[in-house]
Amino acid sequence: MPENKTQPTNASVDEFIGQIENRRRHSDALATLELYQSVTGLPPVMWGPTIIGFGTHRYRTAGGREGTVPAAGFSPRKAKLVFYVGEGFDEADKLYAALGKHKRSVSCLYINKLDDVNLDVLREIVARDFAATVDRSDA
Repeated sequence: MPENKTQPTNASVDEFIGQIENRRRHSDALATLELYQSVTGLPPVMWGPTIIGFGTHRYRTAGGREGTVPAAGFSPRKAKLVFYVGEGFDEADKLYAALGKHKRSVSCLYINKLDDVNLDVLREIVARDFAATVDRSDA
């Protein structure tokens, strides 16, 4: 079976964030980094060139595909902040409804800027998603 393309690297998280030219995105990336570190208690690791991950999660799909991904993570992309969170935790719908301006896909939460959302609700989403992932993994 093929390996996941996105793997942990030895690249510096601080250097990656330091290269973000947009002031708001840079500031939001630092705040998000702090949020994830306080929620997970784990050090950040670059996964591929753009994902900042915390811990690991081994998965196996119904089709037999296996792999490792960050147990928690985000990416300060040029267009939006991307949070790798799902909805497999208690009160997910209620929390997302209270979050503020955002978009979602299956396992991603997209936010233009942190000022658009309630940071306490975002912290709770990240914490609950991480706890649910750790319950199924070896973070």
